[in-house]
Amino acid sequence: MRYYTEDHEWIEINGDEAVIGICEFAADELGDVTFVELPEEDDDFIIGDRLGTIEADETIDIYSPISGTVCAVNESLADEPELINESPEEKGWICRLTNFDNTELDDLMNESAYRKYLNTL
Repeated sequence: MRYYTEDHEWIEINGDEAVIGICEFAADELGDVTFVELPEEDDDFIIGDRLGTIEADETIDIYSPISGTVCAVNESLADEPELINESPEEKGWICRLTNFDNTELDDLMNESAYRKYLNTL
């Protein structure tokens, strides 16, 4: 299942890993992505910590929607930052976290709630 934040990050739980990225809405708003600053593997984050930065027509920070430890980063984004524009919710993922607390997901939106939220913007 996928969860969403009001800042347009998404998170998908795959077993004991949580995959994090930005939503299509945010990618469209950014314009052409030219650079992505990724977190370091083995870094620990708590909810709201800055994971990295995406540079495009506008530069945004990416925040961690849950607490955890980075177990992988999307190295493809170093050479192909445009993956964020082309496939933000598949190939353009940012990082994967382990050691997270499932109860933190309770404060995030499901897809239906996120779609309703988008309609208010």
